[in-house]
Amino acid sequence: MSETFTSVSQEEAGFRQRARLSFDLDADICVIGAGLAGLSIALEAARLGASVAVLEGRHIGWNASGNQFGTVMPGFALPLTDLIERIGFEDAGELWSLSKEGAEFVRANATEENMPGIGLTDGVLEISNVDAGDRLISRLQMLNEDFDTEAEGWQVDRVRESLKTDRYFHGVYYPKAFQVDGRKYVHGLAALARRAGARIFEDTPVVSIDHSGIRKRIVTPSARLRASQIVLAGNIHLGAPLRRLSETLLPVWRYAGITAPLGERLHEIIGFKGSVMDSDGVDHFRIVDGDRLMWESPETTWAAQPRRFAGSVRRRIRSIFPELGDVEISEMFGGVTGQTVHGMPQIGQLRKGLWVASGFGRQGMNTSAMAGQLIARSILQGDERWKLFSPFELVWAGGITGRVAGQLVGMWGRASSAAAGSLARYRERARVKDREREARLAEANRAAGTGPRHPPAGIRPRMAPPAQPAAAEEAEPAAQEASREQGVSQ
Repeated sequence: MSETFTSVSQEEAGFRQRARLSFDLDADICVIGAGLAGLSIALEAARLGASVAVLEGRHIGWNASGNQFGTVMPGFALPLTDLIERIGFEDAGELWSLSKEGAEFVRANATEENMPGIGLTDGVLEISNVDAGDRLISRLQMLNEDFDTEAEGWQVDRVRESLKTDRYFHGVYYPKAFQVDGRKYVHGLAALARRAGARIFEDTPVVSIDHSGIRKRIVTPSARLRASQIVLAGNIHLGAPLRRLSETLLPVWRYAGITAPLGERLHEIIGFKGSVMDSDGVDHFRIVDGDRLMWESPETTWAAQPRRFAGSVRRRIRSIFPELGDVEISEMFGGVTGQTVHGMPQIGQLRKGLWVASGFGRQGMNTSAMAGQLIARSILQGDERWKLFSPFELVWAGGITGRVAGQLVGMWGRASSAAAGSLARYRERARVKDREREARLAEANRAAGTGPRHPPAGIRPRMAPPAQPAAAEEAEPAAQEASREQGVSQ
């Protein structure tokens, strides 16, 4: 992999072309927030000929948008089967197509010509920590036949040939999904927006908004701005003027680490060159800089210094790939995302001329790009496909109680995933031992020159009841392994 993750801080990168709004200004569209969603809206609207002003309280990509993994693939945080159940097959298909358009928007922007050193590479592998072959077949049929998405099923042997660990079973390979240097992409997106004519003002927090009337008024500490359309793309950081909107999002901090160089042994153990993620959403990793491993795993519903979780990342890597040993974590990064109660992004018009684009936690880069296209095209071209998101209304995330519940749910999910994986591996080992025992018995019979003995005609043999270990006996070794794994991952 040729991409390089630079050590330049987001603060330093932001000062390169940093300007505050210090004069009154009129614009067609005012975007609040210079993360992935806000910059995508600004770029698309500017390309369509609108005058656009972006207001950012700190600096470009200062939070999650500038500290994300860079994996791009179709879909949403809400599982596809749940999406179909919620809105029906036809509308789910429309939303899935929009998510694919969002991914292609990122790919078109993230070229070496537009963003030098972006390091685009193809291929994403989603793997399962349980034996889910039957579910894999039905999912592949749905993706390939009903949702026109190229996906390939990998059997256990192929997964373990590419990833030298017994932790994973089946996998789904997405050849047209890809990854980029996520921290470079957000600044490259800002550069493209500026080139298209958008004006980006950093260190410019919004003090108040008056969204009544044809021309809306936005007040900042040192200037005022008037615009026909306002787009709220600040996620949980919209602040006092729009606190009620921010409170529809559950803040979740996600952390990732990058190891020191690991040499050729890394490629011997991890042969897959794209992104790898488990189907439970616990681990996400890939090789960067040739021989370093980038790994995302811990998450909390409170703010913490990323460096605090270096030990958790190191132990997690060792538990999944013990042959790598005790690796050194040379860099940690992370940021807070806003996650919705219903698991879908918030995209649409709140009232005439006031739009929202938020809730992209766990959604993927494709969804913020899709939001940019949808909102800009609706404002300037009358495209009303954003109404497909109408069933996913703004829902209060529960405040402090919601954050506590979210943390407990996350811990329970990780514990359940660990227990299910441990039980699946225990059962796999038991099956292997049974086959080995049967093979030894067959070999002993052949060596003795005897075959299976048949009782005389008319005599019915007595049959011993089949050996069925009690549930507790089967679960105990798996539970012990899961308990150890939980201790490692905390």
